[in-house]
Amino acid sequence: DYDMGDEEDLDDEDDDEEDAYDEDDDDEDDNAESITSYEFERVNAEQAIWARDKDEIEDEEYQNFYKSLSKDFSDALDWIHFKAEGEVEFRSIMFIPASRPSGHYDNYHDQNAQLRLYVRKVLISDDFEELLPQYLNFVSGVVDSDDLPLNVSRETLQQHKILKVMGKKLVRKVLEMLRKMAQKSDAAKEDENDEDDEDDDDEETDDEDDEGDASMSEDLEEATTYEKFWEAFGKNIKLGIVEDTSNRSKLSKLLRYKTSKSDGEWVSLDEYVSNMKDWQEEIYFITGESVEAVEKAPMLEKLRQKDLEVLYLVDPLDEYVVQHLMDYDGKKMMSVSKEGLTFGDEDEALVKRREKAYKEMFKPLTDFLKTTLRGKVSKVAVSNRIADSPCVIVTSQFGNSANMERIMKAQAFGDASRMGYMKAQKTLEINPRHPLIAELNTMAKEQPEEQATIDSAHLIYETALVASGFAQEDVEEHAQRMYRTIAKSAGVESMELLDEIEVPEEEEEAAEEDVEDLDDDEYDDEDGSDEL
Repeated sequence: DYDMGDEEDLDDEDDDEEDAYDEDDDDEDDNAESITSYEFERVNAEQAIWARDKDEIEDEEYQNFYKSLSKDFSDALDWIHFKAEGEVEFRSIMFIPASRPSGHYDNYHDQNAQLRLYVRKVLISDDFEELLPQYLNFVSGVVDSDDLPLNVSRETLQQHKILKVMGKKLVRKVLEMLRKMAQKSDAAKEDENDEDDEDDDDEETDDEDDEGDASMSEDLEEATTYEKFWEAFGKNIKLGIVEDTSNRSKLSKLLRYKTSKSDGEWVSLDEYVSNMKDWQEEIYFITGESVEAVEKAPMLEKLRQKDLEVLYLVDPLDEYVVQHLMDYDGKKMMSVSKEGLTFGDEDEALVKRREKAYKEMFKPLTDFLKTTLRGKVSKVAVSNRIADSPCVIVTSQFGNSANMERIMKAQAFGDASRMGYMKAQKTLEINPRHPLIAELNTMAKEQPEEQATIDSAHLIYETALVASGFAQEDVEEHAQRMYRTIAKSAGVESMELLDEIEVPEEEEEAAEEDVEDLDDDEYDDEDGSDEL
């Protein structure tokens, strides 16, 4: 129970509390601050492509990543995506371009592989040159490692021992990628050849024909993949054989050459070895300026008769490659343009007896040629490599070939004073069965002092010089000998010039009058043109 007085007191208290609340609200309004709030949304929720599992990545994603990385408009020829584990752990994707950039070999020593180095997904360098050797400068890609230190300078990082281990693994992976590409191309080429050899007499449905055409187009594309790479970057592989001794055996399996039996197709050394004769013990090759030039070389005559395959080494770098690649798969590399050429299908004892008999028979000619050609050839011998040509010029087994001599002369900064030491030691090999050689042997015995005999010896040497790939030494003397030989063939007894023709006087006066008439006509024409 309470009375009215108490109720009035409560109302007063409520009014006082309301007034107090109003005062607090006024104070809060005076101290209010505006706060801006932001909402964040993750736009790129994907991992780096090299950190993802390769089975989850489509080929199109790889191609798009390659184009963004290399700024190349065309697709990559091939790529490899792997994670290295063991002493060093890192992830990498490396690409091989489908075409060679413009000026690639002009600035070879200034170009490095376009490999981006990441440490814990932090970009360290756009082109870290210590990861791959110079001859693999066509490779582009990324490398990401968690084992490298992040807070050191680039110079310190370059000397880090982990980088050397990474470099070896990266080189091994690139060579593995190229080896697999080459194997796929070789397998596809074999399948294509097998399909061409099959008989197509059986009738097939349209669907089967369509499927067969699709598979053949795929095989053809795979068969030409490595050929595209070789034609674009084959020189890099050859430079690798010269520079990288530790990987020389792996690089040699990537070599491709055209041969005397390949009909313009590229052939690997493994394929050459598999096609060798049972008795063949050497890999025969010839160096030259072009395929067209070496095809006509007289050194190949005996090898064609024996149906032997010869590698055509027509790139200037091949001369340096064969100096470092002395053998392959236990087979010695043998140049057909140098001394010491042998064949494994002949009876050695019979060959020696025949050679001894020919030496005795042609001793007058060989002695005469040694004397006449002194300073031009180091020796004269009976040949076992020519069949139709009268003679050929070869070089010593460990000396420069004709092609190498041509390359050295063409060097922009070559020293002419040193060319005398670098000239090839020439050996003149004669064909004892050729009638020209037999006749010259008779002339050397009966009339060695005659000018015709001397000219014939020089001409046969100079002709062999050009046919064997050497440059003519003395063009003027060669021309004079040719003129004397032509004169003898034409029955000209003397090479003295004939007397100058005598012009009759009347004809001279008539000629002078004609000249004066012409001058008058020209003067009249000039006056007429002025009037017009």
